[in-house]
Amino acid sequence: YQPNSPYSASKASSDHWVRAFHETYGLPTIVTNCSNNYGPNQHEEKLLPKVIKNAMNDEPIPVYGNGQNIRDWLYVEDHCRALYLVMTRGEVGQKYNIGGGKELTNLDLIKKILDLLNKPHSLIEYVEDRPGHDFRYSINYRKIEQELGYRPEYSLDWGLKKTIGWYQTWQK
Repeated sequence: YQPNSPYSASKASSDHWVRAFHETYGLPTIVTNCSNNYGPNQHEEKLLPKVIKNAMNDEPIPVYGNGQNIRDWLYVEDHCRALYLVMTRGEVGQKYNIGGGKELTNLDLIKKILDLLNKPHSLIEYVEDRPGHDFRYSINYRKIEQELGYRPEYSLDWGLKKTIGWYQTWQK
């Protein structure tokens, strides 16, 4: 753990609290950490819904810094399937990372969405980066893959098309 912001530190500390209760009191816990989730019905403050909604309305799309921050993307149904595996086959006291295996920069992701919506890249508007903003969120999910047989099933392109379709239906 190397959190760079109070937000990241709060997430890391929750893992430590859970582990401490397991070790001290025998609380039957399993911790999961995942990469960035996306899919239908996500809150509008998150990157993908904001990009999709703004693009559909021909509004500027804010991009922190130079857009080179890297994230791994996990389609929500892959995440749910992984959580089910952990709940039914995971070992108490263990921690499992859940990833999508689809890393790319925020800028590349935004351009991909704009292309899928046939919108111009000129909608991109660079804004000041957040203090302590992590450059890369990467996750090694080898353990859940080897121990529980998890692998993401959905491609990023398929997931983006499904997600965009949902927002197009519900924005009308």
